[in-house]
Amino acid sequence: MKNNIRNVSILALFLSFLVLPASLMAQRVVESDSHRFEEVAEGVWHVSGNGTIHTMSNAMVLVGEFDTLIVDSHVTPVAARALIDSLSVVTDKPVRYLVNSHYHFDHAHGNQSFPDGVEIIGHEFTRAKLNGDIGNVLEERTFRSFSDPVPSIVSNLERQVEEESDSGRRAQLQEQLRVQTDYMNAIPEVNPTPPNITLAEKMTLFQVVARGSREIQLLHFGRAHTGGDVVVYLPQERIAFTGDMMLPGLAYMGDGHVDEWPAALEGLKNLNFDAWLPGHGPVMRDKSQISNFQEYLLDLWVKAEGMHSRSAGWEEAAERLDMTNHSANFPQIQGPGVDPRAIRRIFELLDER
Repeated sequence: MKNNIRNVSILALFLSFLVLPASLMAQRVVESDSHRFEEVAEGVWHVSGNGTIHTMSNAMVLVGEFDTLIVDSHVTPVAARALIDSLSVVTDKPVRYLVNSHYHFDHAHGNQSFPDGVEIIGHEFTRAKLNGDIGNVLEERTFRSFSDPVPSIVSNLERQVEEESDSGRRAQLQEQLRVQTDYMNAIPEVNPTPPNITLAEKMTLFQVVARGSREIQLLHFGRAHTGGDVVVYLPQERIAFTGDMMLPGLAYMGDGHVDEWPAALEGLKNLNFDAWLPGHGPVMRDKSQISNFQEYLLDLWVKAEGMHSRSAGWEEAAERLDMTNHSANFPQIQGPGVDPRAIRRIFELLDER
C-alpha cells in the first residue's frame, strides 16, 4: 500500500511539471471595465476590448513570476492606458517588455503610454517606420484612410441619435457615439514611439514562471502584411500570436507584399502550435485557414497581374476582380470587387518590377 501511495505521489509530481497544450487547457475569462482577458494557457492571456473604449486590435499578455510582457499597444495612448490599468485583474507584476507585432497604428500607437523602463521590441522595419525614417506614419494613406472618416462617423451617429425614437436603440447609438467621440478626441494625442530593441529574423526571451522559464520566440518569416511582421511563438505552450499577418478573415493589404506573403505564411505553418491568436478576432485552433489564405493571395496576385498587364487602372481592377471562388472560406466576400487599397498596392509592386 505504501508503495502504491509513493508511486501515485511521484506520478502527480511528474505531471505537475508538464505544460498542458493550449488545446487541453480549461479557459478562464476575466474582465475589467474596458478589457476581456481569456487565459489560453497558464499565464498566457488573449486580450480584447469589451466595447467601452475603442481598442481596435487584440493584445497578448504573458504573466511571469516577476514581470509581464505585452504584445501590441492598441490604437491610441488612451486605449493603451486602459490596457495597462486593466492588468490588475490578472496580475500585479510590472510590465517589463512591450512587443510590436508590426507598425500599423491600431497595434502600435499606444506605445507612448508605457512607463519609462519598459523595453519596446519590434522588427527593424517597425522601428524605421515609427521613427520617421521611412516617411511619416501619421500622414501615410493607411493611417489616413482609417482615421480621416472618424469625424464623419461621429456626425452620422449624432444624426441617428437625434432621429431614433426607440429608447433601447437610441441608448445603443448613444453609447456608440460616446466611444467614437472619445476615439476621435484621442487621435491627436498620438506621438509615434518606436521600438528601442530590434530584431531582423529571430530573438528569444525567457520569462521566469512557476515551472521554470517560458521560452518566447520573436520570429520574422519575411515580408507579408507589412515589411516587418513579427510572430510571437511559445513552443512549450504551443501558441502563436500572429498579429495581422494571419487573421480569421481577409487581412488588410494596403501595405502588404502580396507576392511574398504566402512564403511567410509557410514559415508560420511550420511552427508546432495548437492555438493561434490573431491581431483581430477570436482565438483560433484550425490551421487550415492559413492554407486557405495562401491560396487566396496567390490567386489575387495572378488575377491582378493579368489586369495590370492589360493596362487596366487599379480602380477598374478593384471593381472588376472576382474572388468569389474563395467565398466558402472567406464569407466576407459577397461578390465581385476587392478592397481598392489592396489593388493599388499590388499595382505599385508590379510597377516597381
